[in-house]
Amino acid sequence: MLSFHELQFPLLAKSNRLHKLVSKANEENCDEILLDDFPGGSKAFEICAKFCYGMTVTLNAYNVVAARCAAEYLEMNKDIDKGNLIFKIDVFLNSSIFRSWKDSIIVLQTTKSLLPWSEDLKIVGRCIDSIATKTSVDPENITWSYTYNRKLTEPTDKIVELSQEKIEPVPKDWWVEDICELDIDLYKRIMITVKSKGRMDDVVIGEALKTYAVRWLPNSIDALVSDAHVWRNKSLVETIVCLLPCDNDNTVCSCSFLLKLLKVAILVEADESSSELLMKSISLKLHEACAKDLLIPARSPQITTYDIDLVQCLLNRYMSNEMESGVKVSGESILAHRTLLNLGKLVDDYLREIAHDPNLGLASFVGLSQSIPEFARPNHDSLYRAVDLYLEGHPTLTKAEKKKICGLIDVKKLTMDTSMHAAQNERLPLRVVVQVLFFEQVRASAANARALSYNRRDSSSHIVMNGDEEYNNRISQLKVKDEELQNKNGKLNKKNSKNSRSGMQLLPSRSRRIFDKLWSVGKGQQGENRSSETSGSSNSPTTSVVIGDTKSCGSSLRHRRYSVS
Repeated sequence: MLSFHELQFPLLAKSNRLHKLVSKANEENCDEILLDDFPGGSKAFEICAKFCYGMTVTLNAYNVVAARCAAEYLEMNKDIDKGNLIFKIDVFLNSSIFRSWKDSIIVLQTTKSLLPWSEDLKIVGRCIDSIATKTSVDPENITWSYTYNRKLTEPTDKIVELSQEKIEPVPKDWWVEDICELDIDLYKRIMITVKSKGRMDDVVIGEALKTYAVRWLPNSIDALVSDAHVWRNKSLVETIVCLLPCDNDNTVCSCSFLLKLLKVAILVEADESSSELLMKSISLKLHEACAKDLLIPARSPQITTYDIDLVQCLLNRYMSNEMESGVKVSGESILAHRTLLNLGKLVDDYLREIAHDPNLGLASFVGLSQSIPEFARPNHDSLYRAVDLYLEGHPTLTKAEKKKICGLIDVKKLTMDTSMHAAQNERLPLRVVVQVLFFEQVRASAANARALSYNRRDSSSHIVMNGDEEYNNRISQLKVKDEELQNKNGKLNKKNSKNSRSGMQLLPSRSRRIFDKLWSVGKGQQGENRSSETSGSSNSPTTSVVIGDTKSCGSSLRHRRYSVS
């Protein structure tokens, strides 16, 4: 509210409203005129008063909106004077402000404190249209100053025109940094206008949205969900999601950025439509993500550290999209499909990240591992490390549970270094160790056979052994032997209880001895017959194991597990 005790003729001559108010005051014998809700306050009135008295008035991007709203309030229009203040301010806006990139942004920022006057006078809309139009200009034709990534040497608040000579070409996204300073409601209106013009590349729009999100969304979860900012962050993420362009070719926004938006949307409890839209977009390009991006905190009633169900849902959607798109998830075609190979790596890396969670159930771990086809995981080293971490973080697993989780690993797809680690891993069941050692022996034998047949290529097909086929045959025989071993397990435990403790302490020695026995198996049929003939009783710790002979004493393998020769 402004109060003026003495008014002179120049004011009345320029302001129709003041003229009417003074006339009314004179009729009521009142010496005071009150101007309620005067836009712009005393500084804006001072500009109007100076103009009425013929004094020099300085207008710029910071005060022009307030002066225009004040002039409108005072009705300083052409009806009372042809060259009145409203006319002169409009000329200044059209000839200077709306022609300047930076001035348009500054003016737009000042309009918020002058609502609804600035909106009713269409200053907000004209600023938005000016900014949106300039973003669509061919970068080669840009001659005005911009602050792309704040790399210019000039201060950001200095308004200067660049010379015609450009040292470097102007990038397409030159404008995204400047409009990041706007509030989310004004930013939304600009982006909608930019998109409506249809001249902006969707990739640039995606980059602009990412830049704005990085500028305003806090990295800290506590800051994100704090009572003081949660509503603003909720509005922000919902606005950015609704502005995301259609990504038909999956190139507009990175999967990492979309996952970060999804994380924020979940934490601030954004509306379901925003989360659903993000999940739909992410499921189309999940293979681009990294494991860290998937570490989204779990919500109640989940008890795990991270939201495992969400990741499982994304994996299921991704595989469904692959099937619907006509990709054959079989054989060699999948090996040539880099996206699914990347997905396999992502799943294994994610399993390693969450494996230590004590609340992670075995079913969830196994379900995630089996969400992808076998051929999307040509190497099992990373999966082995994930399983090992799970065994380490869950020491109370039963024998059946260990067998189930270790069944995920295909020992034929382990590298030599990983196989060596597995052979000495105390957390693995004995059966897995035997499988690892045996296949390494088969692989070594096959390599030796290939080396011997190098100079006899014509007959190499008869010499080189089929490692996979022999491995499968011998493992089938091992299963038969294991059943026999289990039947005698109780007796052996009683008889060798003392040796049991020493055997567990010398696990590497146990692995070497198993390997020595397995190595003797591959020496040939003559060696097998000799071993069968000389094999002793089942209770002897030095008895040889002949995998292919179903009559040989199976308890020796279990005996060696608990005793030292």
